[in-house]
Amino acid sequence: MRLRCAVLDDYQGVATEVVDWSPVADDVEVVGFREHLADEDALAAALADFEIVVTLRERVPFPASLLARLPRLKLLIASGMRNTVIDYVAAEAQGVTVCGTPSSSTPPVELTWALLLGLARGLVEENGALRAGGSWQSTLGADLHGRRLGLLGLGKIGGRVARVGLAFGMRVGAWSRNLTEERAEEVGVERAASKEELLASSDFVSVHLALGESTRGLVGAAELALLKPTAYLVNTSRAAIVDQDALLAALREGRIAGAGVDVFDVEPLPADHPMRTAPRLLATPHLGYVSRANYEAYYGGAVEDIQAFLTGRPVRLLG
Repeated sequence: MRLRCAVLDDYQGVATEVVDWSPVADDVEVVGFREHLADEDALAAALADFEIVVTLRERVPFPASLLARLPRLKLLIASGMRNTVIDYVAAEAQGVTVCGTPSSSTPPVELTWALLLGLARGLVEENGALRAGGSWQSTLGADLHGRRLGLLGLGKIGGRVARVGLAFGMRVGAWSRNLTEERAEEVGVERAASKEELLASSDFVSVHLALGESTRGLVGAAELALLKPTAYLVNTSRAAIVDQDALLAALREGRIAGAGVDVFDVEPLPADHPMRTAPRLLATPHLGYVSRANYEAYYGGAVEDIQAFLTGRPVRLLG
């Protein structure tokens, strides 16, 4: 009898198209779920007959309570090599193997610049007006050359964002609690004296930190108040790093020029969520990781994980 594999949050319906699943076809039946299952009861019911689950990023938590309702589950595959919403202790106790997949930092870097440039040059407004027969030139673009780009975080993604900013002729500064002078010099950017100094002096601020207890709510009302009224904020990292209510208030009151956001406190974003109608906001539905090359890495890695598991030699173990 073939094992059953559920692929969660396959929104575009491409999980079985971007890579070749034939290496496991004789042993595994693959079923894609295009609709997000947010409720634990719905997840438990939908996944009850599956031995393998492939979950996309951190869209779906797998706490002990859910794992206990999935007695047939034997292999849980998370895209990427970091997942904070899986209870690894409970998975091990239940005999569930948890594996990761390859992933790339390139797509979020590129999306960061798509959002930043879209904000700076008013692309959404200008495109909308042009297509609707509206005003010919209604915005005044913000320049990048000579302006300061402030980065909260200078890791793998932040460092690559910094190098693009330097190529645009921007002055680039960075801050994080653990940022060293050596790392800043390696990338070729200024190490800000403090978070507050970085925010107050930057024309564009981009968030590139991992979410943890020390970064949750790192940018709140007080920090947003430090930004220039002409400044833009971009967040392609994690929503909880920026206080969502404080950001909405700053946008509605026109205290910052705009924001580019790819991450939200609830995903998928409910139809009536205030982020959908906030002014001065360029928002995308968490596209940071969504590219063909990354999906090939995710699902190609999932096929490899399944093959290895079936041979009794699992790879890329998490937890």
